[in-house]
Amino acid sequence: MNSKALHSLTYGLFVVSSFKGDRINGQIANTVIQVCSEPQVIQAVINRSNLTHEYISASKVFTASILARETPLSFIGGFGFKSGRDVDKFSGVGYKTGQSGAPVVLDNSLAYIEAKVISQLDVHTHTIFVGLITDADVIKEGEPITYAYYQQVKRGTTPKTAPSFIADKKEDKATMDKYECSVCGYIYDPEKGDPDGGIKPGTRFEDIPDDWTCPVCGAEKSQFKKL
Repeated sequence: MNSKALHSLTYGLFVVSSFKGDRINGQIANTVIQVCSEPQVIQAVINRSNLTHEYISASKVFTASILARETPLSFIGGFGFKSGRDVDKFSGVGYKTGQSGAPVVLDNSLAYIEAKVISQLDVHTHTIFVGLITDADVIKEGEPITYAYYQQVKRGTTPKTAPSFIADKKEDKATMDKYECSVCGYIYDPEKGDPDGGIKPGTRFEDIPDDWTCPVCGAEKSQFKKL
């Protein structure tokens, strides 16, 4: 089977959030879709090992913030490659408490949807949470980021807990100038550099300042290894 066929599936990119007691958490998800319009129902697919899964299971509610195309990699990395068990993902992030009690991420968001879980289905490593929409609003106008844009233009990587994760076989072994982040899998390509981080295209990895960090997960330069 050629797993690359799955790369042709299209996705968006969202922050799915929930709460448990007085604690809140959120994560990046790409599998949030509308199921039907009468009544208005959406679904979110969440890895069973993630803290957000635990919170949705406890509160039976979740929110989905639809991210804008210009969302920085560092913002996506904060919600996608760090665990709420270790850090407060909402520290320094603009958000509000929704009608459901779950947090709604406002920063870098075009719109948001709140939902009450009415059904769920366990599928091996993930759970499909089906939610009846209880509230929704537009935050600002803009173009939503797609998963393809995130990977191909922003050169983002996929968390191993994501339903769309496919192990990279790294067929191009001849290129030795690229470096990979051992934390999130981001690949630094000298030809492209890291313009958002102040690193111009054509900059060798060895010439990057020592205080430079991974644009996706914030890992230190020392956490990179040559491919």
